[in-house]
Amino acid sequence: MGARVILINGVGSVGKSSTARELQRIAASPFLYVSMDHFIDMVPARLLGSKEGLLFTPGDDGGRPSIAISTGKSFETVMSGMRQAVAALADHGNDLIVDEAFWSGEEHEYRRLLQNHRLHLVGLFAPLDVIEEREHARGDRPTGLARWQFGRVHSGVEYDLKVDMSAASAAQAAITIRDAFDL
Repeated sequence: MGARVILINGVGSVGKSSTARELQRIAASPFLYVSMDHFIDMVPARLLGSKEGLLFTPGDDGGRPSIAISTGKSFETVMSGMRQAVAALADHGNDLIVDEAFWSGEEHEYRRLLQNHRLHLVGLFAPLDVIEEREHARGDRPTGLARWQFGRVHSGVEYDLKVDMSAASAAQAAITIRDAFDL
C-alpha cells in the first residue's frame, strides 16, 4: 500500500533535521529526506521579511524574546507546493522522511494528500528551556522563534509516535522511529 512517509513535526531547534538525517542513514531501505528549510531556501530573498512572504516580528513574552511568524500568499503557495511535492514523490513510489513545523493545519492537508500511503506522524518534544538553549547555541536563528512556535506546532496534532528529545539524542530518536515503524 503506497510509499512510507515519516512526517516529523516539532519546534525549531528540537532536533528534527538531525533526527531525519540520522533516520535516513539507518533505515534498511532508502528514504528521501524533504525539509521545510529546503523550501524556505528557495524563496527569493526579497520575500523574507515581507508581508507577502515570510515575516518575523520581534516581541516579548513574559520578559523573554519571542518572534512571531506570519506568512503571506507567496510563502503559503511555496509551502502548499512543498506538500504537493511530497505527495508527488510518494505517488511515484519514493519512501520519504519529511521535516516540517506545523502552525496552521498542515497535518490535515498531509493526511488528505497521502491517504493512499503509509503516513506516520512523529512529534518531537522537549521543554521550552531546552529548546531555547539549543536555539541560542545554534547561532543561525534569532532567539525567540522557538518560544513563539512552542505552543503552536503540536496543537491538535494526532501523532503515531512522540519522542522526548530532552532525553534522546538524534541518533536515539532515529532508532526509536525506525523500530516503531519497522523501517
